Amino acid sequence: MDEIRIFYFDIAHALREHDWIIENSGGLAGIKNQGSLESALQHVQNDIYYPEFQHKLAHLIFAINKFHAFNDGNKRSSIALGAYFLELNGYHYCIKKFILEMENVAVWLAQGKISKDLLFDIVTSLIFDEDYPEDLKLRILRAVEPRDDD
Repeated sequence: MDEIRIFYFDIAHALREHDWIIENSGGLAGIKNQGSLESALQHVQNDIYYPEFQHKLAHLIFAINKFHAFNDGNKRSSIALGAYFLELNGYHYCIKKFILEMENVAVWLAQGKISKDLLFDIVTSLIFDEDYPEDLKLRILRAVEPRDDD
């Protein structure tokens, strides 16, 4: 069985990408917790915890979005770095759809409406499906619909 090689990027690239985002869309520049970013970039390379590409991508997005390594732009950076990870690994066909869909998903994730498990299912569908399956659409709707305590 052929092993699929996954390509990764380093912290220097992540910092350059984040700086570009802040310069071009505004916000507070700088990194708040470099160790958090380094940890996320190292953990996705662990094939035991993240055996398939979609596991790695979901964790990368989750960690950058939720662990707030940057002073600002964590949601934007999670999308941009996720898209770059897709590009590095030959998933060119779904990058545009990924970016468009992740705009809302990144906000919902930051708000705690989307769980890491649901994020994984969304990412998997963005990579492999033409459209979200009906059951996934319902799960997303249930997760983000306003509640009485909102």
